Amino acid sequence: MRIETTSRLSQFRRFVITSTCQSFIPEEYLRDESVFPERPQKEGRIYVEAGDKVLLGRIGEMEFVRATNVLGVIYNSKSGRTSLRWRQIRGDLGKVTGEASANSLVNLYASGVLGRDFLESLKASGGKEA
Repeated sequence: MRIETTSRLSQFRRFVITSTCQSFIPEEYLRDESVFPERPQKEGRIYVEAGDKVLLGRIGEMEFVRATNVLGVIYNSKSGRTSLRWRQIRGDLGKVTGEASANSLVNLYASGVLGRDFLESLKASGGKEA
């Protein structure tokens, strides 16, 4: 499904964590809003574009970076069914655009990227693009 909405960086970060590493991200990384997961591989790439990034560590295929002045976040699922970008508009507010699978829609809603208004418009459209 096509997505085009605005969200806070913290909400999109929560979506990426929920979708990829919720079960193993270290607690101190989870609590620190400046720490983001990245995945360098071609399929399922996750990349944070920021003014400054420091690699904190790796767990499996995931790298964890501390990023400041985040300008954008690229998220691609391993399945290839989700491809989303968060792009800074002002401060920590950004625009999320791209394609999302049904599973990603659930995670987008759970993380606060998508709100009840999106669900209502989806329901009104009969499950077709809102």
